[in-house]
Amino acid sequence: EAWAEAAGGQRVSLVAATLRPETMYGQTNCFVLPEGQYGLYQMDGEVFVCSQRSALNMCYQGLGELKDGEPPCLLGVTGADIVGVPLRAPLSSYDVVYALPMFTISMEKGTGIVTSVPAEAPDDYACLRDWKTRENWRTQFGIEAAWCEPFDVVEVLQAAGDGAGASAPAVVERMKIGTHKEKDKLAIAKKEVYQTGFYSGVLAVGAYAGQKVMDVKDRIKQDLIAAGQAVRYFEPEAKVISRSGDECVVALCDQWYLKYGDEAWTSSVKAHVDGDLDMFNEAASNNLAHAVGWLGDWACSRTFGLGTKLPWDEQWLIESLSDSTVYMAYYTIAHLLQGGGMEGGEVGPLGVRPEDLTEEVFDYVFCLRSDPPDTAIGQEALDRMRREFRFWYPVDLRCSGKDLIQNHLTMCLFNHAAIWEDSAFWPKAFFCNGHVMIDAEKMSKSKGNFLTLEEAVGKYSADATRIVCADSGDGLQDANFSLEMAGNTILRLTTLLEYATDIAARVPGFRRGEYTFLDRMFRNEIIGCIQRAHDGYSRMLFTDALRAAWFDVENLRSQYSILTAGDLHAEAILWSLEVQMLILSPIAPHFCEHVWRGVLGRESLVVQERWPTPEVEYSPVLARQYESLQASLRTFRLTLDKWGAGGGKKKKKKNAAPKTSAKPTGAVIFVASSYMPWQQEVLRLLQDVPLDEDNSPLQKDFMRSVKDAEAIQALPKPEQKKALPFASFVMNKEVKSRGKEALELQLPFDERQMLADVAEAIKSQLGLKTLDVADAAEEHLAGGDRERAAA
Repeated sequence: EAWAEAAGGQRVSLVAATLRPETMYGQTNCFVLPEGQYGLYQMDGEVFVCSQRSALNMCYQGLGELKDGEPPCLLGVTGADIVGVPLRAPLSSYDVVYALPMFTISMEKGTGIVTSVPAEAPDDYACLRDWKTRENWRTQFGIEAAWCEPFDVVEVLQAAGDGAGASAPAVVERMKIGTHKEKDKLAIAKKEVYQTGFYSGVLAVGAYAGQKVMDVKDRIKQDLIAAGQAVRYFEPEAKVISRSGDECVVALCDQWYLKYGDEAWTSSVKAHVDGDLDMFNEAASNNLAHAVGWLGDWACSRTFGLGTKLPWDEQWLIESLSDSTVYMAYYTIAHLLQGGGMEGGEVGPLGVRPEDLTEEVFDYVFCLRSDPPDTAIGQEALDRMRREFRFWYPVDLRCSGKDLIQNHLTMCLFNHAAIWEDSAFWPKAFFCNGHVMIDAEKMSKSKGNFLTLEEAVGKYSADATRIVCADSGDGLQDANFSLEMAGNTILRLTTLLEYATDIAARVPGFRRGEYTFLDRMFRNEIIGCIQRAHDGYSRMLFTDALRAAWFDVENLRSQYSILTAGDLHAEAILWSLEVQMLILSPIAPHFCEHVWRGVLGRESLVVQERWPTPEVEYSPVLARQYESLQASLRTFRLTLDKWGAGGGKKKKKKNAAPKTSAKPTGAVIFVASSYMPWQQEVLRLLQDVPLDEDNSPLQKDFMRSVKDAEAIQALPKPEQKKALPFASFVMNKEVKSRGKEALELQLPFDERQMLADVAEAIKSQLGLKTLDVADAAEEHLAGGDRERAAA
């Protein structure tokens, strides 16, 4: 009676929100939250029973009128008041169904009213089964058996192919879900049932029986709306709180759309993304390709905030993601129109007035028409602007955040494609980065780890900040700005400055003349750093560029000084400093400029210098020799350390005197001129194993192929036993680090001669008086048969 009085004779509907209109044929009841707060809300010509939150959304969507900013509530009720109310459910095979309690309903989602289709919704089946089988629950909550027991599951869908129906009961029983309160299990069950129903479900009842759900879903929705049994309803996918602290709603209002879903438009952009656009990162490229096909129609206007007015309807502003997608074209001529002024308040060097910049002028300047426009602007000025545009466009590189890939950057491509038919004017590359963290934590003022650029520069300097940013991570991963590294970077820059100052002062006393073998190796490694730094910058991998330009160069200078015992070549060491300032300057321009002019005495600006191009080319052979030398020195040091430790394996006898061993003053290095025959057979077999980009074998069972090969089976047993460990070592160590070149049967240089050439450096490193580099194939007066065999 209270309901009827409040409604005043109007139709009263419990409105349930659903994304699956095709399942309405299987309704057996509806559910409410007993303690939930509901209301009878006045809509246009009828009354809806729902939550206040959903009623507010409906009023903003034109289903009702707000009163003092709130949906007009005729009567407030609880879910408990609704339980037991008899209802007529659209499309249901039951004439009357009832409202029952469900304890897991969220009032923050949908309308608070849940329609029950136990055949296709695991939650609904579990809850209806609870009320049917739990008499104690019915007694406790005043539920009559007639409200639930007569209502059996109505099969709505059948799985395509096997004809199986009523998937929810089967999944619930299979997963042993005991009650509708088991939310985690039911969430898993729901995902399985819903995916199966949409992609392979076939309607078993109704006007569309025998047809696939995915084909008729929208038609059933339209039928319900046309019959006055349903309305469209929208709400945010999740709770959204505005900056004012208010919960956001979905409002129905006039809106302008851009049809990014147009097939021809999308195809042209997709072709550009697949063919010409560089994203530097596979994940970013995949995200962009997905966005191009997904974007569809996009609401591009709004009525408030900053932005450009919509040209054909100036009461609207272009929303921020759609706006500012081709502004780069204006940048190419801004200096001619504004003369460097940011505000545009003064006429620029061409003397062009704002009112003269018509659409026809811009079309000519931006190469959208070939014939000059009728304008007060002189032809010379027009052509100069046109030349500037053609020189600078297209955009070679645009840097942005990863969160803008799926909207703003995709729109940038679409809008370029809409304006310029010629894809030569479309952006050539996008680079996207992640967010910035401080010491591996998200920046937050509440945590006290919030750092602005101004604060970072004031505390650590601009260049130290830039170096830490360069080393903080590349690609889509979130960058980690390490405060400890920022402090250490200041110290490292100070150390480098002191080193450069010292070297510049001592250069007159350094060795000059022809380069020695060690000088040539050092120069070659610096050339390698130039190449690696260039590759890093080109691929926007600043961590790699920084490693090559700073850390690697410093390590090479240290090794060069050690190998030469401080006998540095003046030109080589000074050139290494010049090169370092040039290739490090994109990251640390202020520091490099200071060293370039203030320490090295160069008159030019480092930023005006060209990228270094050495007179000699990088030599892979010299690089192999340097790598071989460093590996040999590591081995020699370990051998010497073991000698001093007495081998370190035998246990000392009790009360035995400690064993002492004088440090050797001489050594023999045995060098094998080639691999042993059985090793060569293994290497030939491994040469046929394909590798992936990480130098790992694509053929995971390659060891079995080596073992079963005729060449290995033909070897004597002792050599067969050594073949497999050798193959494993070469593939997992040597090939992993050096690629296919590790499988060469001969070195591209004479290793024995190389070691002989640097014998003085080796003696100095190891503290030896004599050193002999001998052929392992020949007997030696010092013996060493075991060492010869192992060479």
